[in-house]
Amino acid sequence: MALQFTLPDGSAREFPSGTTGLEVAESIGARLAKAAVAVTVDGEQFDVFRPLEAGGAFSVITDSTEDGRHVLRHSAAHVMAQAVLDLFEGATFGIGPPITDGFYYDFDIGRPFTPDDLVAVEARMAEIIAEDQPFTREDITAARGREMFNEHPFKLEIIESVDPAEGANEDAVSVYRNNGFVDLCRGPHVPSTGRLKAVKLLRSAGAYWRGDEKNPQLQRIYGTAWESKKALEEYLVRIEEAEKRDHRRLGQELELYSFPPDLGSGLAVWHPKGGMLRKMVEDHSRRIHEEFGFEFVNSPHVAKSGLWQTSGHLDFYAENMYPGMEIDHNDEYRVKPMNCPFHVLIYKSRGRSYRELPLRFSELGTVYRYERSGVVHGLLRARGFTQDDSHTFCRRDQIAEELQLHLDFVLTLLKDFGFDEFEADLSTRPEEKWVGELELWDAAEASLQDALEIAGVPYKIAGGEGAFYGPKIDVHVKDAIGRRWQMSTIQVDFSLPERFGMEYTTSTNDRDRPVMIHCAKLGSVERFIGVLVEHYAGAFPCWLAPVQATVVPVADRHNDYGAEVVAELRSAGIRADLDDHDDTVGEKIRRAVTRKHPAVLVVGDDDVEASSVGLRVDGEETRGVPRAEAIRRLVERCAPPR
Repeated sequence: MALQFTLPDGSAREFPSGTTGLEVAESIGARLAKAAVAVTVDGEQFDVFRPLEAGGAFSVITDSTEDGRHVLRHSAAHVMAQAVLDLFEGATFGIGPPITDGFYYDFDIGRPFTPDDLVAVEARMAEIIAEDQPFTREDITAARGREMFNEHPFKLEIIESVDPAEGANEDAVSVYRNNGFVDLCRGPHVPSTGRLKAVKLLRSAGAYWRGDEKNPQLQRIYGTAWESKKALEEYLVRIEEAEKRDHRRLGQELELYSFPPDLGSGLAVWHPKGGMLRKMVEDHSRRIHEEFGFEFVNSPHVAKSGLWQTSGHLDFYAENMYPGMEIDHNDEYRVKPMNCPFHVLIYKSRGRSYRELPLRFSELGTVYRYERSGVVHGLLRARGFTQDDSHTFCRRDQIAEELQLHLDFVLTLLKDFGFDEFEADLSTRPEEKWVGELELWDAAEASLQDALEIAGVPYKIAGGEGAFYGPKIDVHVKDAIGRRWQMSTIQVDFSLPERFGMEYTTSTNDRDRPVMIHCAKLGSVERFIGVLVEHYAGAFPCWLAPVQATVVPVADRHNDYGAEVVAELRSAGIRADLDDHDDTVGEKIRRAVTRKHPAVLVVGDDDVEASSVGLRVDGEETRGVPRAEAIRRLVERCAPPR
């Protein structure tokens, strides 16, 4: 039977059944075939040597693409597992997926890995790669898989989770082999280990099996793999820079926030300078919300469990919620993981007319979510955080305009904070479980897509990845060193209006149900500030800096004049401090620079006499600047974006 493949240029070619992806690639071009690490048919990925049994849209995955690097890293994880099992007698292994910019694998060797262990593992990996061992795929029964991995309990648990029901296809498990090593895997993989040109192990850490602290703790090795040594070296430079920018370290050095052990995992306290930074972020968010027509509301931190039952959170989100508290005659209360049900209650507090819609509510609401200890990461993944959360209730005919408004809002806000590279994911209706009307889904998805195209934001369609209650777009930014961060989410919701029986009176005096739009512009204030700290390496633009100017007296006799300058700066709205420590001028300036204060004003004898300052900005110092002129410059420099 002939298979027909549609190539990326739109042309169609026929091949016999069982033709490999590599053979199809060779028919397109020898250079393309040489660069291939996998192929896709109708979006499904296959090894290049795997026989193809069905035609469709065909494309080649090369090693310099993100999909290609994903295949490289997946293959490198297998090589790492092979090396560990070779070197450590009795070792067992769990899972080893590719992740952003790298891969990891979890092992149990009875103890933590040492730095010397990682050197040995990397050396053994180099030997396996040099041997150019081919990866071969085999489909086996679950029963055969249990025999094959009978000494590896974590693999057995994986097999049990995919064991087919009685009467189902017995070929339920696929494995990959290379030179005697075998691992459960769906693939695809590079043709052979020799295709791995640039691999580096980075570190090891403890990790609970499946991320659950009730399970055994394994040892995780992290690594990275790239298509060339040059690409690897560039990445290592980036992660070195990323370590310098780590928001946890900078937060402590700049006295912004801290994570006291007595407080508990995933929770932060904010110091005065961090509190000021946070205030500036929140104030700007409020200001833009007002500009875009949102009204501010407020809600408590706890509510009866019945509210979360109605909203569906206890059915779909309970594992991320904290346990209930029994108070008030055995009524159970829960701390809130989200703000949306409260905003629904505000809407329902009285009857609503079509003339009132859209209603746009906004709240800086603190929520609490139980994150596994293994994924908690400073401000970037916390258990208590504040969202600049908004919920819009609108008519069906207003969906397109409201979604455009939300995206304009998101881009305006993110640009104000210094981000100018955007990408988005558009998640569409799941194939099976979804609520609402098909017509509404189609209209909402089309409106989201139109909004992205009008705004000129590059996007990918994540087919079937929407929540059961509606489609969404996730907006990502790139930071100063090229890392991609998910920030804002705009989510259409057909479920909560239904669950809460929300209505409004139409122009014909009938009853209709509003559509709900969720949007967190910053995501969460904590995470956003963590990203800001790393984006700017703590050297914030003047309008955001907790301390915008430091006044440095040359000697003690200049302290009174320096205090006058500070008072005048503060009266002009500049956040200024006086450094009157008994140190040299050079030490005081270095201290201000180390603390990343945007401006330093040095005052000495000549300045006292002439009512001037030495103004140091961006490393350049101008002596004898009239006091009023220096303050005017700083007021202009430190003005908010709007």
